[in-house]
Amino acid sequence: MSPWRAQKCCAGGSAHQHGQILGEVVGLGMCGGCLGVADGLLKVHVALGNVASKRERIKILYKKIDDVIKYLDPQYIDRMAVPDAMKLQFILAEEQLIPAQAALLEQVKNLQPILDSPCIQAVPDHAAKLQRLSQIHIQQQVTQTFSRTQTLLLSKQFVQWDETLTQLEAAKKVKPAAE
Repeated sequence: MSPWRAQKCCAGGSAHQHGQILGEVVGLGMCGGCLGVADGLLKVHVALGNVASKRERIKILYKKIDDVIKYLDPQYIDRMAVPDAMKLQFILAEEQLIPAQAALLEQVKNLQPILDSPCIQAVPDHAAKLQRLSQIHIQQQVTQTFSRTQTLLLSKQFVQWDETLTQLEAAKKVKPAAE
């Protein structure tokens, strides 16, 4: 169906004509079950049209849909933000660096088999194992440090007890000598 026929019919046709056109546009034809679907779609279309015609803000939004679609296009932002002449200047300014970057990319491409090797692919498994080993090592260090600290504290306690005992013995020896 031509767009002109659809516009002409929608502009002043009956609900049945709208249903036929909508059925043809959607590709439903005029089969029995399909006509029910087309009629349902037509009713929804007519209801939306009635609501939209009564609301001035909706009319304004319908008129601005094309602008919104244009502004949402990512290429539109690129065209507005950076004109082609400026892009050309960027490329020319980086002209000397482009071969070096291309060589680096080629080197990465050549080294890709190494990155895809089983050894590199197994890194996440090794990382988990290394994490476990690190935790065990830290626990051992903490245990050793705790043991050393405990030994040091006990040694310090024994030194204090020895000093106290020495003082008590010295005091005991001094008392009989004074008598």
